[in-house]
Amino acid sequence: MPLFTVFRSALLLIAFSLPNLVMAKEKADMIVYGDYVLSMEEGAGVLKDGAVAVRDGAIIAIGPRAEINTQYKAASRIFGKNRVLMPGLVNGHTHAAMVLFRGIADDMALIDWLQNYIFPMEGKFVDEDFIRAGAALACWEMIRGGTTTIVDMYFYPQIAAQIYQQCGIRAILGAPMIDYPSPGFSGWDDSFAAGHDFVRDFKDPTGKLVAAFAPHGAYTVSPEHLKEVLDAANDLHAPMMMHVAESPSEMEVMEERYGNSSVRHIAGLGMLDFPLIAAHMVWPDEDEMDMLAMSDVGPIHNPTSNMKTAAGFSPVAQMLSRGINVGLGTDGAASNNDLDMWEEIRLAALLHKGKSGDPTLIPASTALAMATRIGALAIGLGDVTGSLVPDKRADMIQLSLSSPHMAPLYDVESHLVYVAGSRDVVTSIVDGQVLMRDGKVRTLNAAQVTKDAQVQAGKIREALAEN
Repeated sequence: MPLFTVFRSALLLIAFSLPNLVMAKEKADMIVYGDYVLSMEEGAGVLKDGAVAVRDGAIIAIGPRAEINTQYKAASRIFGKNRVLMPGLVNGHTHAAMVLFRGIADDMALIDWLQNYIFPMEGKFVDEDFIRAGAALACWEMIRGGTTTIVDMYFYPQIAAQIYQQCGIRAILGAPMIDYPSPGFSGWDDSFAAGHDFVRDFKDPTGKLVAAFAPHGAYTVSPEHLKEVLDAANDLHAPMMMHVAESPSEMEVMEERYGNSSVRHIAGLGMLDFPLIAAHMVWPDEDEMDMLAMSDVGPIHNPTSNMKTAAGFSPVAQMLSRGINVGLGTDGAASNNDLDMWEEIRLAALLHKGKSGDPTLIPASTALAMATRIGALAIGLGDVTGSLVPDKRADMIQLSLSSPHMAPLYDVESHLVYVAGSRDVVTSIVDGQVLMRDGKVRTLNAAQVTKDAQVQAGKIREALAEN
């Protein structure tokens, strides 16, 4: 065979093979890149020059950039030059719409703050319009700061759900229940009935929103009513959330009223035998921590709120050492006064060192895990979010390393905990939907959100001026 014919045949073979090679790539909806990628899986470390491929809202692959580019093609790409790619943050306890009360009453004891300021203000101002404006403002703030999952315990959850569906955040929505009059309710019977109906009937087609029971606390809800909630949660296979062992005043009330601590009290009711998101958990003793380690309770550490109200210092290191999944939360912005999870991450890493005198407690990697993988486990969503692995939902964020305050960089995890902040988050993605890109929240209009919040604030200022 002439040499020319052989050469032409080889060229034709290459030409016909190239399209087949291109077609061999798997389709992805989106590929997101990072100079540094943290999956947050235990022991995974930091992947340099990496990428995550997403399809149908789920992660389908994570690996080196070149490997992902070779295997997948996608119409949408978010590049990662000078960026860190990591899971979105999990805020395990908040009262989102309370952002409208930020700064309304500061520097006072928790019980005084609750009974003489917050409860009366809620009774006077919290309605559906308040929730719409407050939830939207909270959503904007959390998305802007890289929070992609929240556990929200507040009134009118069906209204908040509408806002969360609009803004795209992932949420567990707690239907609040308390023995006393509260916004929209005269007391226990109607608050429980409304909460039960919400949990029973709520359906979210996206799967991002979950309804839960939310009795306020063991000192504000009678044992008989807590048993009623537990029975309903068992019947409906729904999660529960509650404030537990938050403050010295709570512990005093529990001792006077029941001759017991909060943890032992709810244990005696059977509540430790059921998945429970336990906000605060500041005052468990050694035996109670052993009990928690044998349960499916997820304590949520709220360092800013606990320090601001002088509630105490949660024994986080001791709980973690027992294998208890301890998450992080901001609490409501009325006692924080913001919804910035980066502040909680940093405080979680610092305050336990300072209190104990042991600088090795809660290292940066642990504090970061509490806001991602461990936090997701604490709220019962460990199979859904919290780390970047195939089959989990595509909840992830990018942080920019371009600002001078981020230089120099030696250790990525240390930088994220001790240097970075919400201002550095540039991309927020939930379920594969880009909620924020290049620092601009796409699912909410910032000007409208601010305007609506100011309308509600005007009503509050007017009422305060009359008093």
